[in-house]
Amino acid sequence: MRTPRPTPAPDTAPVPDPAHDPTPVPAPVPARSRLRPGDTVPVRTLTPVVGPSLVVPDPGRVVHAQFRRFAGCPVCHLHLRSVARRHEEIERAGIREVAFFHSPAEELREHVAHLPFAVVADPRKELYAAFAVEAHRRSLLDPRGWPGIVRGVCASAVELFRGRGRLPAAAQPGGRTGLPADFLVAPDGRIAAAKYGEHIDDQWSVDELLALAAAAASRAGDQGLS
Repeated sequence: MRTPRPTPAPDTAPVPDPAHDPTPVPAPVPARSRLRPGDTVPVRTLTPVVGPSLVVPDPGRVVHAQFRRFAGCPVCHLHLRSVARRHEEIERAGIREVAFFHSPAEELREHVAHLPFAVVADPRKELYAAFAVEAHRRSLLDPRGWPGIVRGVCASAVELFRGRGRLPAAAQPGGRTGLPADFLVAPDGRIAAAKYGEHIDDQWSVDELLALAAAAASRAGDQGLS
């Protein structure tokens, strides 16, 4: 005859009360915040891949800091050619143009040495992080960016056919899904305007840049008179 098993005693261990639990709960890690107009960026000395070092913010003029993807990115370089064509007009408006790529300097130099403005290599993406510039697969999957991809690839193909272009490196440690971002930095370090792109071809046009810089100058003049 089998001996019946004893019925287990109910679990009487106390249920912790979260309100009185002495165990420390880690605080949630805040999401990286995007920069907004009025935020201030610290002074940094930057070394372009071609030309002398520069300081951002620039005490004498506003800086247009635009963050691109990798060296040889067809969409990026098509846009930068549009900026280069109107660079004198941009400078007359009191704007200093600075472009950032997350490729190594040696690789980047081969693609941008002809541009008339500063281009900075940031392969560790330290400045991308400081400005909260993001990467996401929607940069390529958003249909709004597809016409720009087609135009960029076609333009790059023409340049290669003419012997003036270079293919991007096969390996891209910084990724291929970066989103563009534009910032207008006033001489005192304040962000005068900012744009975080929603897809690969979502950035300020030159006309938008000039209008934003004019508006920022007007606001600065009004504040100086008040």
